[in-house]
Amino acid sequence: MVLGRPRWFVTLFLTDMWERFSFFGMIAILALYAAAPPARGGLGLPMGTAAALFGAYVGLVFMAAMPGGWLGDRVLGERRAVVIGGSGIALGHFTMLVPAAAATWLGLGLIAAGTGLLKPNMLALLGRFHGPGQSAQRESTLSLFYVSIQLSALVAPLVTGFLGETVDWHLGFAAAGVGMTFGVAQFVLGSRSFGDLGRKPGHPASAAERRKAALIAGISAGVVAVLAAADVLAGTFTLMHVVIAMGLLSLIAPVAYFLVLRRSPALSVPQRSRVTAFGWVLAATALFWMFVIQGNSLLSLFAQHATDRRLGGFTIPAGWFASATPLFMLVLAPVLAVLWTRAGERISLPVKIAVGLAAAAGSMLLMSAASGLAAGGLVSPWWLIAVYLLLALGEVVLAPVGLSASVDVAPSTFAGRTMGLYWMCSAFGAGIGSQLVHLSAVLPRPVYYLVLAGAGLGSGFALVLARRSLTARLAVPATGTPAAPAVAVAAR
Repeated sequence: MVLGRPRWFVTLFLTDMWERFSFFGMIAILALYAAAPPARGGLGLPMGTAAALFGAYVGLVFMAAMPGGWLGDRVLGERRAVVIGGSGIALGHFTMLVPAAAATWLGLGLIAAGTGLLKPNMLALLGRFHGPGQSAQRESTLSLFYVSIQLSALVAPLVTGFLGETVDWHLGFAAAGVGMTFGVAQFVLGSRSFGDLGRKPGHPASAAERRKAALIAGISAGVVAVLAAADVLAGTFTLMHVVIAMGLLSLIAPVAYFLVLRRSPALSVPQRSRVTAFGWVLAATALFWMFVIQGNSLLSLFAQHATDRRLGGFTIPAGWFASATPLFMLVLAPVLAVLWTRAGERISLPVKIAVGLAAAAGSMLLMSAASGLAAGGLVSPWWLIAVYLLLALGEVVLAPVGLSASVDVAPSTFAGRTMGLYWMCSAFGAGIGSQLVHLSAVLPRPVYYLVLAGAGLGSGFALVLARRSLTARLAVPATGTPAAPAVAVAAR
């Protein structure tokens, strides 16, 4: 026990805290950097293009969870996957310290690949510490685990926003590299208390399967290289071609991967039915992340251009507003952890997700009103703070229960891939969001946000109507190798 919590929890908590510092520090300033003029060290992209680039990057981070989860399940084991992934994140941040466009793109790629390897495998490892039939305890643990995310999400925009907007963008990007290095080091030391948990892949791939995977990866990389070379040689290459390609990939890949996983011969008939029902949870998750993309791209630009940020003689950096959501989540997460524990199974999973979607839809209703007022001049920052409050409520309700369901939905040998599928569907939402932001340049902003709010409210209502059927199907007992019970893990 460390500070009243099991040693395994503290190790994973600190690792995730530094990885999330990387993620939230990046997204706080990426759109601002892309839209900043070259004279200020930015890329000088139009606002819509900058927002689309942001969505494409987030989609790439989430899509990387698919191969990352497969590697953890079939090749590396979850513990090695976490170490390699964290090292890649740190290297990517240090690469972005170099003030060159090529270093920026290389760094973003390394960070995305590292995050895709670390995130699904660490959460799958976390899920193993709660055995079968412990969904309520797992949801409570994940709600508390979310505190690590919010600590990082609170501090990271303050650090990267100040460094990026007032000193140098690349220094802001590189700030998380030191923290991620510490995170990897303490994980290596702390994982000694895990026993054999996560040391080996849960479902090792055969030599033939590894060769097939390598062939698919090589062909995919070759196709991308050929298409990019043809675009460059034709003289038609632009950054938007990359953004559009990433957006389309983030829409196609999650659906394809879901169909492949559902048809796996390793799943029994009840498990396959459960995975099919879980598709509705994944769809709701995708919709929610579509809202989040707006919050970290268009809302950041709204803070910079349409919000009164003067506080005495100091102008608040626009990136600092991104700290509002984690601040609220730090307050809400412990409350929700207690609520889910006491409620147990009385509040069904579809109802919880519907509540999260309704809160996110409410944030878009507020943005519709704020955008209308902004036509007459700068608006009060309290509008954005209220919007971030509702987004925080939506995330703290929806995300932990979605993650817990990802652990429950398939046997433990599929834990990394199921978690990867969860993040891929987040990429699906990011991909939709990265394309939808183009409509904000066509539609009046109040109308644009009103359409988003309608989509969220309608989806939440549909989940409530279907709650009994979905709950029954998701409750089908899964067979297969169960996760190691928490008591047994603690004994080791």
